[in-house]
Amino acid sequence: MEIRQITDDGEKKNITRHILEALPDWFGIPEAREEYIAESDHKIFFCAFERDCPVGFLYLKETGSATVELYVMGVLKELHRKGIGRELFRSAREAAVEQGYSFIQVKTVQMGKYKEYDRTNKFYLSLGFKEFEVFPTLWDEWNPCQVYVMSIG
Repeated sequence: MEIRQITDDGEKKNITRHILEALPDWFGIPEAREEYIAESDHKIFFCAFERDCPVGFLYLKETGSATVELYVMGVLKELHRKGIGRELFRSAREAAVEQGYSFIQVKTVQMGKYKEYDRTNKFYLSLGFKEFEVFPTLWDEWNPCQVYVMSIG
């Protein structure tokens, strides 16, 4: 497996579409998926490749002068729990530090709502994120938004 930083906006969109369409349990709402694809322009973007095929990606979005958000991340389901997400995050965190950011935040569905998202929550906690706040209706009442934060500066 190889992690590469991607700078071409067209390539970012293609990778984002390829991975997210393969993950309907997490990205099954077409409008949300299309927003993630469109938002990939000009972002700090990393992709994991196996034999030159994209198998995972993430990108960061600036949310303040000192803060980036791990805006979206996806790894092909059959490759979960193989360290790919951890390596993608490590690369993105290093890039965020190099660019002078002090904090990373991430949003996901609150623990205890869906099994798939409970695994996601545990993954973020294992990376060192800390619980910040839950916004019960930021997305909708069925998907309370859990915000995690991490100091990196």
